[in-house]
Amino acid sequence: MNANMLSTLGAGFTDAALGSQAVFRSALQALAHPGRIVELSHDAQVPSQGHGASAALLLALLDPDCRLWLSPSLAGGDAAAWLRFHTGCVLVDAPAQAQFAWIGEGDACPPLDAFAQGSDAYPDQSATCVIDVANVMDVSAPAEGSTPRWTLRGPGIQDRSAIAVEGVAPAFTTQWSANHALFPRGVDVFLAAPQRIVGLPRTTRIELEA
Repeated sequence: MNANMLSTLGAGFTDAALGSQAVFRSALQALAHPGRIVELSHDAQVPSQGHGASAALLLALLDPDCRLWLSPSLAGGDAAAWLRFHTGCVLVDAPAQAQFAWIGEGDACPPLDAFAQGSDAYPDQSATCVIDVANVMDVSAPAEGSTPRWTLRGPGIQDRSAIAVEGVAPAFTTQWSANHALFPRGVDVFLAAPQRIVGLPRTTRIELEA
């Protein structure tokens, strides 16, 4: 990474420890309550590619021991350099090598089973995927056009939770059913709009509303 590139990279959190802790707490809240829309506040100067919520989330989660896979639009832009500089993470070429993955909006997401699934003995060795979407909304908010509406059930959800997701690949819910069936193996996912996240741990069931 040359000096000219470094000079154009945005800063991380103003206070690295406090900023990371705040975002990490938001991530835990999202995973503990699947389907809950969590606003992600931060002061990092995020890259021009990818959603700011995703960049801040990964800034809090990654460290030099982490392997990260980026989808093409992110790997070819300033997101890769920004995360490498601020976290020291290792970028990998294949999804199966990654502990974390970030898929930019509009990029094709590899099949979920292309990522590390962990094992029955070591389910924590599976990947966590951050997927940028156009928007995530509570079903009480109006959804435009054919925006998919999901009913979520499972641990951390009292009876049911319901969200509308704009910009997710049509095959996602089918792949998610297969991912859920692998428990305790399988990946965990964060869906990220520009300023908010929703957690989808592998224990969550998704039903696509008609």
